[in-house]
Amino acid sequence: MGKDYYKILGLSKGASDEDIKKAYRKMALKYHPDKNKSADAEEKFKAVAEAYEVLSDKKKRDIYDQHGEEGLKGGIPGAGGGDGPHFTYTFSGDPRATFQQFFGTSDPFANFFMGVDGHGPHGVFEEMDVEDDPFITMMGGGHRMGGGTRRAFSFNPHDASRPQGKSRNQDPAVTRDLYVTLEEVYKGVTKKMKITRNLLSSDGRTTRREEKILTIDVKPGWKEGTKITFEREGDQSPGKIPADIIFVVRDKPHQHFKRDGANLQYTAKLTLRDALCGARVAIPTLTGQKVTLNFSNEIVRPQTTKRLQGYGLPYPKDPTRKGDIIVHFDIQFPSTLTDSAKEILSEVLPL
Repeated sequence: MGKDYYKILGLSKGASDEDIKKAYRKMALKYHPDKNKSADAEEKFKAVAEAYEVLSDKKKRDIYDQHGEEGLKGGIPGAGGGDGPHFTYTFSGDPRATFQQFFGTSDPFANFFMGVDGHGPHGVFEEMDVEDDPFITMMGGGHRMGGGTRRAFSFNPHDASRPQGKSRNQDPAVTRDLYVTLEEVYKGVTKKMKITRNLLSSDGRTTRREEKILTIDVKPGWKEGTKITFEREGDQSPGKIPADIIFVVRDKPHQHFKRDGANLQYTAKLTLRDALCGARVAIPTLTGQKVTLNFSNEIVRPQTTKRLQGYGLPYPKDPTRKGDIIVHFDIQFPSTLTDSAKEILSEVLPL
């Protein structure tokens, strides 16, 4: 059985050329031996390079799709077309050469921005843990931010590459999600991200690497979709305006609540007996305390809702005010009933 190049890149057989480029970019960065120190990284890095060489070349891919690895490497007469000699493909054995040709550099982590074809502002972003938060993407640049749409300027005023009297093109903005828990939105939180990017040297031509810690103050009540923009904080290069970095606030899934503006939606489970006969239900809150609802004198119907005022999220424009927790009920009906139970219910329940 020959190698499955699609599987190596995590693709299906109908993958587009763009899909193949994106998959190679991701896998090559993941298994590059300069970053990945696991024992099998070198071998996987090599396999990814070979898979990309084959699938990114139409002729090689067509033969591989028809005849597999054996036909591609000369196992089927005429695989190269017509009655001529075999088409023979042999991997160069140098995955670093494939990497350098793709990215335009032998150092995968020298640049902050880099396109899938080796050009353009699409950045080599790395996921890393900060404050034990695996959802934070380490990227961007800039200074401490205080508001959702304020901008941080950090452009080198001595940039010798700025043409006088000429307009320059700006690289497209790069947008990344910033995940927060509902507890963090309730209290506010500081998120820190580390980035590595290129800065122009004083000669305006060469670049140097710089590491920065980006600090974002997420204010209480910030809505999902709030954008934080850091202007011109991408890579610097001669004759170009660095890209803006934009973070978009996203909610992490919560075990109890769903956000609805400043309100929180919560569903409490009740047995049919408790719904009919009364019960005390403890409702969680974002502060950790629980609020008890007493239904001793009330029947809970499937459409019943209760509102706990002031236990929701702060309003972003006035954090002293808070939304509510809206409680819905999921009434659990029994899966079976005994004959005696049916007789009792038929006697006591109204028609």
